[in-house]
Amino acid sequence: MSAQIIDGKAIAKKIRVQIRQEVEQLRARGVQPGLAAVLVGDNPSSVIYVRNKRKACEEVGIYSEEHRLPDQTREEDLLKLIEGLNSNPKIHGILIQLPLPKQIHTDLVLDHVSPEKDVDGLHPYNVGRLTMGNPRFVPCTPAGVIAMLDEHKIPIEGRRAVIVGRSNLVGRPLSLLLMHRNATITVCHSRTKDIGAICREGDILVAATGKPKFITAEMVKEGAVVVDVGINRLETGQLVGDVDFEPVSKKAGWITPVPGGVGPMTVVMLMQNTLQSAKRLAKGHFQCE
Repeated sequence: MSAQIIDGKAIAKKIRVQIRQEVEQLRARGVQPGLAAVLVGDNPSSVIYVRNKRKACEEVGIYSEEHRLPDQTREEDLLKLIEGLNSNPKIHGILIQLPLPKQIHTDLVLDHVSPEKDVDGLHPYNVGRLTMGNPRFVPCTPAGVIAMLDEHKIPIEGRRAVIVGRSNLVGRPLSLLLMHRNATITVCHSRTKDIGAICREGDILVAATGKPKFITAEMVKEGAVVVDVGINRLETGQLVGDVDFEPVSKKAGWITPVPGGVGPMTVVMLMQNTLQSAKRLAKGHFQCE
């Protein structure tokens, strides 16, 4: 048996075409969606991520700004910048690139972003709406995972889904999205006992641990859908995921590659959220209900 590949790069390309068409229609009515990315420090991975997002904006016609601040930036200066972006009518989405330096309180900064421009879906207001099953903005990586499953018509309802990792960026919001689609959810973490046995119960297995090749073939149910959210660079320079791809691909029914799987979907979902924000703000539809 050899797993079918879920090609995130190809799916993202298809979605980008749709986004570009909608952006052009919006621009014809005098509104150009705008995204501001804020990067504090020079974390190499963060620099690459922001660059990729800026390139994606160019491809779909979204206006983009990049605000790069030194590593020693004071918290109050960052908050002042965010206040300016909150009130800037050219900006419909604000991205705070994580992680932030130690002297800055991440929760305070994320809370300071206007919920109507929180295209990462991390403001408590948007987290609350997601929890209630009525999301305004869905965090980009979990949204991308769901879009990949839907593109291939992989059933979610009634399936057992196991997520390895409970971060606010991936594991927790993805568990909610899958639960709202009537899957039965188990979230594993560093304190989970006999994690291999639990993973083997998953019809859908999502790896988001940040540990290279953590998920082995012995941890995977025959024919399972395996989604690898991780991206890790080995000492050799090779990029690998949280899943030991070659042996697992011989046992799974579907699998996402690294690179070219979830990564491109995360970026395109950010473009999608920015577009939706521009539409909503242009029509004045955003209300804290």
